[in-house]
Amino acid sequence: MLEGFPLSGRGPDGESLAVDVASVGAARPARAVVVSSGLHGVEGFFGSAVQLAWLQGVRAGRTAIPPGTAVVLLHALNPYGFAWRRRANERNVDLNRNFLDAGEPYAGAPPLYGRVHTLLNPDTQPSRTDFFLARATWAICRHGLPALRAAVAEGQYDHPGGLFFGGHAPEASTRMIQERFWAWTRDAGEVVHLDLHTGLGPHAGCQVLVEPVHAPELGWYRARFDPARVVSVAEGGAYAARGVMGAWLGRHADGRRYRFACVEIGTYASLCVLRALRAENRAHQFSTPGSGPYERPKRELVECFCPASRRWRRASVGRALEVIEQAVAER
Repeated sequence: MLEGFPLSGRGPDGESLAVDVASVGAARPARAVVVSSGLHGVEGFFGSAVQLAWLQGVRAGRTAIPPGTAVVLLHALNPYGFAWRRRANERNVDLNRNFLDAGEPYAGAPPLYGRVHTLLNPDTQPSRTDFFLARATWAICRHGLPALRAAVAEGQYDHPGGLFFGGHAPEASTRMIQERFWAWTRDAGEVVHLDLHTGLGPHAGCQVLVEPVHAPELGWYRARFDPARVVSVAEGGAYAARGVMGAWLGRHADGRRYRFACVEIGTYASLCVLRALRAENRAHQFSTPGSGPYERPKRELVECFCPASRRWRRASVGRALEVIEQAVAER
């Protein structure tokens, strides 16, 4: 079954934008495996490739779905960012920092973020001579890489034009996921949710990141997936962000057994990725679409989150498919 859910906003050529949902398997499942892509728009290129490869395996008979199981593919959860080659949406919101609970204020920023705000978010179009890497290296020497990485990527709500902005209210995509997610899983009592991401970790390496809310079941993740890939965010394996989709869904599972993991495929060094995010944000806000200063950062951002290397693409899609197969397999 295939459904489309239109959202407001338009693509670069005026095209309409929507989230697509495909369901395969049992009509009334006891368990559902959800594979979502494109929550960070530009990461949707990789996520789409994985979802299409998995569907091709089903069509060719190479992939089996156990009885009583449904597999649900959520494609391009941030279609604006996907279309415009952005990580954020049309209001510069990082959707994976936008899932806050009712009553939790969309306000605040890590103290260290404020100290590096002007470094991260210049209010001019991109320049090749602003010495970002040298200045960022100095900031790392001063504050330490783990502290700086956590402060930058945790999520901030005070600088709407800045990187990792979590918004001032739930975005349309956020509300849609919150309202429809359990209907998409056909109210299965057991749900395993894999959210596909790129950009963090060793080149073409695959990590299965477990959020703190799901850490009590870490043994289940290590038994289900390759234990060498499973990383607990609660144990300091990665930064703990605010407003994460899987953490929100885990807190609102209403008696269902819901397990979430971020499947993260590494690309380039973290400073290179941050430099690309910074340049694209400047280009999108301060350059003319179609111009060189606009297009170069867009291309660099795509390269940072979906490298053109055929070796990286083959290895990365293969590793993501392995994780999906481990989730789907009957145990």
